[in-house]
Amino acid sequence: MVFVSLPGLFFAGYYAVGNEVRLYAGMAYAMVLYVAFIGKMIFYNHFHDTYNQIMRLGGKAEKHNLIDIFFHQDHGLLCILAGIPYWWFVKYSIIGMLSLPSLPYPHFTSPVIMYGFNILVSIGIILGFYWFRYGGTLSHDDKPEWDTIPSIVKKDIFFAKATVDDLVALEQVKKHKLNEAYKHSDEEDLSSLKAILPKDVSSVTSYPNPVYAFKHAAKGPCIAKPSHIFLLVGESYLQQLFDPAYDCLNLTSGGKHLMHDPHTVSLKNSLSAGIISRPSIVSLMSGIFDAGLELNEKESFWQGTVPTAFPLQLKKLGYRSTYWYGGNVTYGNFNQFAPACGFDRVMTATDFCGPKAPKTWVGVYDNVFLDKAAELIQKTDSGQPEFHFVYTTSYHGPFKIHLKKYGYDTETVMPDAPDDIKHNKDLQQNLGTFWFSDQAIGKFIQRMRAVYPDSLFIVTADHAIAMTPLQQTSLMKRDCSVRERHCPVFMINHQDLDSAIFAGNTIGSHMNIMPTVFELIAPRGFEYYSLFSSLTEPIDHLVSPYHWLRPDAYGTFENDFYQPLGVGHAESELCEGPIPYKDEWTAWKNLTGYMVRHPELLQPKEVLLKK
Repeated sequence: MVFVSLPGLFFAGYYAVGNEVRLYAGMAYAMVLYVAFIGKMIFYNHFHDTYNQIMRLGGKAEKHNLIDIFFHQDHGLLCILAGIPYWWFVKYSIIGMLSLPSLPYPHFTSPVIMYGFNILVSIGIILGFYWFRYGGTLSHDDKPEWDTIPSIVKKDIFFAKATVDDLVALEQVKKHKLNEAYKHSDEEDLSSLKAILPKDVSSVTSYPNPVYAFKHAAKGPCIAKPSHIFLLVGESYLQQLFDPAYDCLNLTSGGKHLMHDPHTVSLKNSLSAGIISRPSIVSLMSGIFDAGLELNEKESFWQGTVPTAFPLQLKKLGYRSTYWYGGNVTYGNFNQFAPACGFDRVMTATDFCGPKAPKTWVGVYDNVFLDKAAELIQKTDSGQPEFHFVYTTSYHGPFKIHLKKYGYDTETVMPDAPDDIKHNKDLQQNLGTFWFSDQAIGKFIQRMRAVYPDSLFIVTADHAIAMTPLQQTSLMKRDCSVRERHCPVFMINHQDLDSAIFAGNTIGSHMNIMPTVFELIAPRGFEYYSLFSSLTEPIDHLVSPYHWLRPDAYGTFENDFYQPLGVGHAESELCEGPIPYKDEWTAWKNLTGYMVRHPELLQPKEVLLKK
């Protein structure tokens, strides 16, 4: 329309050759699709994935070697010859379509009617294009995306990859730079690990897998062994709204019921393993940082795992593990990744809550999901110790839950809040959704504590998301701080727990959760693998692929400023200074990069359990 039809209206000569232009342009595009498809099949044969960042490494490869592999291993001549009949088929298909009669265009005597009709036709063409482009809808929110592909497709490894359009996959490769981890040498990565090795380990070269260097022996249980362990990860369950400065909003009564329990240890300053959801969940499950390498999308991590995997190691203590997700576990291929980490069951709310369960595009409403999960936990209780990893979804934009239906009323929930917050419709929808999720989480915890009073609860968030809408209100009147933007809730509860167990620590991270659980419940001498130490030991500082944290400061590796913490410092105060812990930051990322480049080091859970 743009390059042929419209110019043809103005240039008679170009109009005369319009069909030839359409023919050859269509044939050229069809051949691009053919080459992209054949290339993808060859790429999948070698790497068991659709086009990804590995393609960028081809620029440094020996070209003669690639050509040799193409012709002698990948049937290159056959691929080229097969393009000939395809080319003829496409050619005559296009000629056949161009031979179809055109719809007659009506003639109008009135210029006004003529122009009006032309405008309507043009608008109709544009709307029709987007209707097809969005898969039968004009709503951007409803258009088909990777996450909405039916589970039955994504449960098949090959078709899960084949659903990604070839040119779209190539576009994504072009958009994103190659992760530095793929460019490193083994020597470079292994050498950098010196910054993070345990004191009794001088080198990783004597270990078949560098992760084996991080072995620990439990010092003996601090609490009675719980019959159930719950790791509850709330979507964007941030610490900011639990702070006293926001008490007037009254949005956290569900979580505070546990936080104020005398047997709960709560850390107001903590680090998540990722700044978006999936890297955090991957890191919590596997025990190593995802570090932006999308381990859950790699087939090698569907077939094997690392010895630090959380549910795998709990199995050595007799725990059966279940992953409960409020959405669809095929999003992000966690139906493949989670079992490889050692989960015995992977439960997806879109299945067990039924097709009519109310849901956002991310997942089933938290109240429905957690109620049904609690019911199934009790109904399917095996009688053996159980570990439940529960991940909610509702506090995720766009915020469209009908909150009044579920009991949210501004004046009832926050009567003492400033008027500008009460009367801001968009802000109320945001804050109300947090309240809705918090209430569901609190109810779930109370229900499980009543049924299993000896349970161990760990409550955190996948990541924080700063309440930036509050910045413009009379309650804040400032930008969100580093801590407010990135600090998740962090609570641990058990009926035998005492804060003295935690060595006076005021900071913690996602990566401290697993070793803390083992030091709390494992018998003396129990061996486990963990990159970080337990919260039962004094912690000087913490590092993730994105942030660093000390008892007195919270900083990011993107900027050379940090936020002082503690009494005497304003919440928004920032200080300039050199970025600390860079060696550790580099080492943690390099360790993951090394494992990704050496998939042969990943082993099935059955093999790791025997070691």
